[in-house]
Amino acid sequence: PLYLMIYKVYEIAFLKKYIKYIIYFLNMVNEENIIEILKSCNDPEIGVDIWTLGLIYELNIDNGVYIKMTFTTPHCPYGPMIVDDIKNKVLNKYKIMPNVEVVFDPPWKPSDELRELLGV
Repeated sequence: PLYLMIYKVYEIAFLKKYIKYIIYFLNMVNEENIIEILKSCNDPEIGVDIWTLGLIYELNIDNGVYIKMTFTTPHCPYGPMIVDDIKNKVLNKYKIMPNVEVVFDPPWKPSDELRELLGV
């Protein structure tokens, strides 16, 4: 019947789109690419990217893009802007909305190398 043929056409179109999405995700989204995006997101107060600052505690791309991060202080006025920047850059490049979780335990502490870089 006609309705089964129409259903099959839609089903095939959906599967093609879904398979294309999976192939795109597997080939393009990897840790290195996400790290490059994170390196392009700067803390406006310090002028250093959030990866170098050590604000990223965890990065996982097994089931989508998951990022666990912190801010330099819990009351960072630029925190929401930084999270939005991450989400927008990943979404624009990969058409995937990342899950960004902000935590404050453990509190952020700059490394000795970062202190030297910043001159503090």
